[in-house]
Amino acid sequence: MNELYVSWDEYHETIERLAATIARSGWSFDAIVCIARGGMRIGDIFSRLFDRPLAIISATSYGGTDGRDRGTLTIAATLTTTACLSGNILLVDDLVDSGTSLRKVQHWIETYADQRDELGAIAEIRTAVLWYKAHSTIEPDYYADYLPANPWIHQPFERYETLSPQDLSP
Repeated sequence: MNELYVSWDEYHETIERLAATIARSGWSFDAIVCIARGGMRIGDIFSRLFDRPLAIISATSYGGTDGRDRGTLTIAATLTTTACLSGNILLVDDLVDSGTSLRKVQHWIETYADQRDELGAIAEIRTAVLWYKAHSTIEPDYYADYLPANPWIHQPFERYETLSPQDLSP
């Protein structure tokens, strides 16, 4: 299997390149929604850089012993946020693989916007990811890297998936 290993420095540089791409686009957004877990670091950094409120929605579909088995997508029932989100929304995640998570979470936001206290009138939702894989069924509005070979991406924080607090030095 084709694999891509990303260091912490490369990871942060990729986030910064994506932020610069969005800023250069001229599109203005009012809030950021990140998909947990992969989009949380990106959402946090973007919230600070763009000075916009951040909301978090959990969605998961991967599991198994090595985390590479794609199963049924589960999306949380609510967003976590301290602000009422309305206007233009930037939806962020670390990558778009099949496109299912990004597409379904975007649909969730559009469908439930009028029924939730944390969501006001949504004008437009655009998507942003660090890595856009070629076999994705959707193209994100913004991405840092296009990956035509569809590699499995090893992100720097993966080491914590195999550690426990007892494994850490005092």
